[in-house]
Amino acid sequence: MEELARSGHPLAALITAAADRRFPVADGGWRRVPPWRPELEAVVSFTGHAVMVLGDDMPEGRLDASTIDGFGGAHDPRVITALAGPDAWIDSLDALLVRRGAGGTPRLVPRPDLAHHPRAQFAARIRDDIGIFGYPEGRRSALAVIGRGVAGLPEISFEIETDRRGGGTALVQDALGLVPSEQLVVAAVAPGNAASLRALLTAGFVPVGSMQLFRRDVPVIP
Repeated sequence: MEELARSGHPLAALITAAADRRFPVADGGWRRVPPWRPELEAVVSFTGHAVMVLGDDMPEGRLDASTIDGFGGAHDPRVITALAGPDAWIDSLDALLVRRGAGGTPRLVPRPDLAHHPRAQFAARIRDDIGIFGYPEGRRSALAVIGRGVAGLPEISFEIETDRRGGGTALVQDALGLVPSEQLVVAAVAPGNAASLRALLTAGFVPVGSMQLFRRDVPVIP
């Protein structure tokens, strides 16, 4: 997965610094950066500082009139609904986690037969250059999807078989074997998805912030 290693997006620099415990100053403020993927926008929060990922057509006056701040105000539901508009797609509010790849000999193999899985289809709508992986045994449906996701960084999502309890951590660890050991990997998971969150934490991921994606269906009128 070395082709996913490079990202020059400003949010990628902030996430990479946070992974090394160098967080933005907790000043209650926020900053604006451009989208990393056309038409996909986001609100990202670190401790005491927010990042608004917005297209050029979002007027500054619209932002100044809202209640955005870095102490939780950026995730006020009224903010994102005002920015996104009534016909938008708004994703869940996710915890944003990071860790480095594991490298080594991968245990997962490409599984194009799982391309129609809802997890893979969802990833294809919000990421680029995705790869779909699973265990070699054709009967197993567990999958891990790795692609160019948040801020252009490698992002992982996964789904285990419903009849295999406790397999989430092993699947995540095996998926990390597909990523070079020095490469940062991100994962986004809804806090209510306790099973996936526990699997990521047990596999060595650490939280650095929160994120909510959205996609506007109509242009913003100043």
